[in-house]
This record gives sequence, C-alpha cells and structure tokens, in this order.
Amino acid sequence: MTRIDQWTWAVRLFKSRSVAAAAVKAGHVRLNGERAKPATTVHEGDEVRIRAEGYEKVFEVVRLLDKRVGAPLAREAYVDNSPPPPPKDEFFGAFGTRDRGAGRPTKRDRREMERLRGGRAQDAPAEDGWG
Repeated sequence: MTRIDQWTWAVRLFKSRSVAAAAVKAGHVRLNGERAKPATTVHEGDEVRIRAEGYEKVFEVVRLLDKRVGAPLAREAYVDNSPPPPPKDEFFGAFGTRDRGAGRPTKRDRREMERLRGGRAQDAPAEDGWG
C-alpha cells in the first residue's frame, strides 16, 4: 500500500516529497481520471496524470515503490505514455523571439511583446483611471 504523493516522489517525478504532496493537494495530479488526495493509495496498473510545465504527463504504474530509488530503477516502476511536448517554436512563436546576446529589450520592444501577448492597448485608459 503506497500513497500517491510518496510514489510520485519515489519514482522521481517530483524533487521532494513535500513538493509532491503540494502538487497533489493543488489538483495537478489525477489517479485513474479522478482528482487525488495525498493519502490516496496507488495500485499496479493505475494511470497517473500530472499537469506540469503547460502540458500533461501520463504514467502507468508498473511497480510500487515507497522509498526513493536511483533513476534507472525509478524508470522501471512506470511506463511513460505522455504525448510529446509541443515544439518550442510553435509554443513561443507568437511571443516573438530575440537574438541571443541582444541585450535587454527596449521599452518599444516590451510594448511590442505585450501587444503580441494580447495585453491592453497603450492608448486605452486603465480601468482605474490612473492611465
């Protein structure tokens, strides 16, 4: 009998057990499609979904672990069924890119990036009237 927060920490999906418990409490971890609590027990064959870094990672439990093990052994405890992450160009393409070493963006550059992100227009007054 292994807790979900303990298992995700033991197989190195989270850096520490407290981070794993916080992610479970926040609702970023689902067990068999249901939102899990930190004390929810994990069984072999269960599906664990973790929402992190903008996309979802899907794991199938192959072996139960309650103590943290080395990375090679940890990888044997689950099967990673996650879809591939979106390409960086596709994800960041709408925000504009800067050449490496181009320095800090100017005010004009920052306004252009804000406009591309869908921020408020510069000539529209702020909602509180303070411009």
